[in-house]
Formats: sequence, C-alpha cells, structure tokens
Amino acid sequence: MNKRMLAKPSLAFVMTVAASCQQGSKESREVITTPNDTAVSQNIQPVDSGYAAVNGLKMYYEVYGKGKPVVLLHGSFLTIPLNWANFIPLLSRDRKVIVAEMQGHGRTRDIARDISYEGMADDVSGLLKYLKIDSADIVGYSMGGGIAFQLAVRHPQQVRRLVILSGAYRHDGWWPDAEASFADFKADMFNGTPIRKQYDSFGNDPAHFPEFAKKVIGIDLKQYDWSDEVKKIQAPVFIAIGDADGVQYEHALELFRAKGGGKMGDLHGLPQSRLAIIPGTTHIGMTKRPEWLVPMITDFLDADLNAAPPTF
Repeated sequence: MNKRMLAKPSLAFVMTVAASCQQGSKESREVITTPNDTAVSQNIQPVDSGYAAVNGLKMYYEVYGKGKPVVLLHGSFLTIPLNWANFIPLLSRDRKVIVAEMQGHGRTRDIARDISYEGMADDVSGLLKYLKIDSADIVGYSMGGGIAFQLAVRHPQQVRRLVILSGAYRHDGWWPDAEASFADFKADMFNGTPIRKQYDSFGNDPAHFPEFAKKVIGIDLKQYDWSDEVKKIQAPVFIAIGDADGVQYEHALELFRAKGGGKMGDLHGLPQSRLAIIPGTTHIGMTKRPEWLVPMITDFLDADLNAAPPTF
C-alpha cells in the first residue's frame, strides 16, 4: 500500500487499496465484514491485549495462542482485522501470534512525530521488550515488510527468521506505474471504504484522517535504498510476492540471490532463505491467500535450514 509500492515496502498497497475500494472491487470488500471484526469472527479470542507505552506511543496489540512467538506487521492504512483476520486462526494453532497496530493506525493514536519505517521498527522493538520477548519470527506485509526489514537491520538480535510478503527494500523495486501513481494520492479516495470506516469506528478523530493519510503516504514519496543493509541481514529470509503484485520479480530475485539463491540445490545444497511467487495473485490478493501462504510460512519457520536436499 504505498508509494512505497514505490517508496517503501508497504505504501504501494495504499494506492492500490484506495483505488480498489473506490471501485468497490470484490477483493477490497472481502477484507472486512464489520468494522470491529478480528479473528474473533472465527471464534478466536486474544489471550492478551492492551496498550504498550513505547517511544511516546500507546501501541495497541493483541496476542493469540501459545508457543514460539511470531509477530505480524500490517500494511499501510490497515489494521489487525483488515490485514490478518484470516491468518491469525491458522497461525495461532501452535504459535504465540502477536499483532499490533502501527502509529496512527487502528487503535494506536497518532502522535506529533513523522511516520517512518525506521521509527515503526523501533516501536516494534519496544513492544517485544514490553512483552518480555527476546526474539521472534517476523512476518511483514507491504508496509509491514518495510518495517520488518528495518527491524532486522536496526535490532537484529530480536529477529529469528524474517518473512516478507509483497515488500520492497528499494524504491524502484516497485513497478514504475505503481510508483508513479502515488503522486496523485488524495485522502478522500478512502471515503466510504472499509479503511476509512474502521478508522472512524476505532475512535479516531475523523478530522485528523487527511493529516494521517498525508503522513502515511509521505513515507513513500521519498526515494530510499536499503539494499546494502538488507543483504547483510543474518536472519534467514522468506520472500513471497504475487505474480501480479506491485513488486517487481527481479527485485525479489536480487535479494534471494544475495541470500544464497540462484543455484541448483541438488548440486550446491539448499539456501537458508526462500522465494515464492504466488500465482494469480495481486498485491491486495496476498491478504486473501492464507490457505496457501500459512503452510509455506510455517514450513519455513519450522524447517531445519541446514538439512541436505532430498535424494532419490
């Protein structure tokens, strides 16, 4: 959801979502059923929820299930229910699933500071400390992918394995038309959409929405390039994009090659990092693929990444 479609990993989602909502597309309408839906819609209740005081924020979070911790980071303008309602029930069967809403999103009120990927990564780091979790697996979608990249760069000791869904680490990782579209972004594109309705229903000041929207899209109207830092991340990375995503195939391949991919595994062994291109799937459509993505994510998180490749 961003010009981070252009600018950073998640805002690419924003323009696409806004356009889809404006057109009343089936995809965007299915993201939410009622403004307050979460995984509760599938009879899943959080075992913990509340507000963590981190970096001047009162950061809203929920915790589901028990087991090894995994943190889910949402896309631009999204919330826990809009992004993760269909993932939480599957992932929380044998994991502790931690979900949070970033600065200005959902139930986390905006504060007088810029919204940035670096700042949001520091907020997630603070949340993990608040919850007394030393390290966790991190899953980030779109803008959340950018936050995940920055968390692994800035706080590597807190990241065990990294899953990036439809995220970019350089502004030109997005398709040029997606990047160009952000210059025409307007807050009123969200009028009448689930995103705007949920913003209002969670008790935010409706008059603040244009300022909030400007701050969020602003992080993607700036050029950025984290290539050097991201390629040095020590944690194994699983990169997944749709075949009709906003992220260019070559961009994902570049990172996968830097993380050991691009060789015949039968001859050289399997890399610790992984790559998937999901068929028939758009940027928004990635949020509609839990039945495909969750098994791949859990296999990556659970796998012995030093295992030898299979033989006959």
